Amino acid sequence: MVAQITLTGMVLSATPVGDYDKRLVILTRERGKITAFAKGARRPNSQYVAGSRPFSFGEFTLYQGREAYTLTGMNIKNYFEDMALNLDKVYYGMYFLELADYFGREGIDAKDMLNLLYASFMAINKEQIPYRLIRRIYELKIFTINGEYPDVFSCQGCGKAEELTHFSVSANGTLCQTCKDIKKDAVALNNSTIYTLQYIISAPIGKLYTFNVSEEVMTELSIVMSRWLAFHCDREFKSLELLEK
Repeated sequence: MVAQITLTGMVLSATPVGDYDKRLVILTRERGKITAFAKGARRPNSQYVAGSRPFSFGEFTLYQGREAYTLTGMNIKNYFEDMALNLDKVYYGMYFLELADYFGREGIDAKDMLNLLYASFMAINKEQIPYRLIRRIYELKIFTINGEYPDVFSCQGCGKAEELTHFSVSANGTLCQTCKDIKKDAVALNNSTIYTLQYIISAPIGKLYTFNVSEEVMTELSIVMSRWLAFHCDREFKSLELLEK
């Protein structure tokens, strides 16, 4: 008899299968991104109706098959119902889920990525800082967790840590005043913007959504992350198209 396992995770996507089933993609703390089938989840009286939709966070009991898991039970701790009541929150939330799906891998520890996703949804619901700032923090931090973040702590030309004034995607990070001309795509940044980038990369997830920035820093942060995303992601995100419209 196949042993059951219980994993903590969040549903990233849910797709109808057959007449009554659903195919779920779940980001789990213990085993990364997995595919699980919820049999009968589309029946009105199914125990999986509420928990087999995006944003659902909790514990999922499953048994593992050759290519996918089969759901046998769930204990949903947060449905993030408030997300569905605000269209802007829905768009941001779906974008965050899509990025997590892009970066998620099966068979790896995804504790940090799952914690980031949860903390980001909590920040959106609290509404203490702008959604667009939450977005840029989330983008940079998920790149950091994935090991593809820019070096904003030293000059990519000479290596010194002082007088960092520009950012270049092609150089993979910051440049000083002396080296700024070695890259044509270098863009000038405010000192506060460079500090913000450094803070997001180095801060623990629990401290990420505790600050606000000026409009100038917000603009520069958006430029940096838009360029970084375009350079390092090999696909377009459908949710991002809706978000930016």
